[in-house]
Amino acid sequence: MKILLFLSEILIPLIIFYIVAFGILQKVNVYESFIAGAADGLKTVVKILPTLIGLMMAVGILRGSGFLDMLGNLLGKITDPLGFPAPLVPLAFVRMFSSSAATGLALDLFKEYGTDSRIGIIASLMLSCTETIFYTMSVYFMTAKITKTRYTLAGALLATFAGLAASVALASL
Repeated sequence: MKILLFLSEILIPLIIFYIVAFGILQKVNVYESFIAGAADGLKTVVKILPTLIGLMMAVGILRGSGFLDMLGNLLGKITDPLGFPAPLVPLAFVRMFSSSAATGLALDLFKEYGTDSRIGIIASLMLSCTETIFYTMSVYFMTAKITKTRYTLAGALLATFAGLAASVALASL
């Protein structure tokens, strides 16, 4: 166990040292390359900031207005018989847009139902088995200037539903 702890503490510094040493051996000005990359990263952040703010605002409004609770109650009547508890519907919906908002909802579920409850376990698995589809698509496609997404959304939604089903199945073991 001590060897794993040691490796986890030294791994990141070793990777950084390896990258710098490899750059020097390849006769690359590592510092200039780092600065250029940081400048490009900052430009990307400035480009995607309006999208991020819009997504966070939308999720906050949906959560604060009670819409997510109403959605959970309505769709819960359909999902409960399928084995997917109604309190998890808002979490499944919000997870597609914002990871931080989904984490906040999961913490609320943990407070209400407990972390070791069936709902708590499914919520934990859901956060691991699903992705923030719309956030990821908007950020990456906007940054790469992709306008035709073809089957990306359909595939991402299918993968999300598979993750939700896997969460329920794994929690039932």
